[in-house]
Amino acid sequence: MTESPKSDLTENLCRAFAGLNDPESVRIFLDDIASPGEIRAMSQRLEVARLLSVPKTYPEIMKLTGAGTATISRVKRCLESGPGGYKRVLENES
Repeated sequence: MTESPKSDLTENLCRAFAGLNDPESVRIFLDDIASPGEIRAMSQRLEVARLLSVPKTYPEIMKLTGAGTATISRVKRCLESGPGGYKRVLENES
């Protein structure tokens, strides 16, 4: 099934996450909805975003996270010119 990022299904998923009130509820939902590999990949990308904002170098980030240069580059592009999701999350953590 091909869905646009702003489809009704995606909006429903966003509302589901937004309706969860605590990290434990989000973790339980993630365990239900995503595979362990998908969760690791998303977690890794978020950590890459954190490290890029410090800033750390690509070799440092690769060593700390195991992420490849393609993943780091993609996250960096999102931080620099993406819709701002990483920035919102990182600002909320501060």
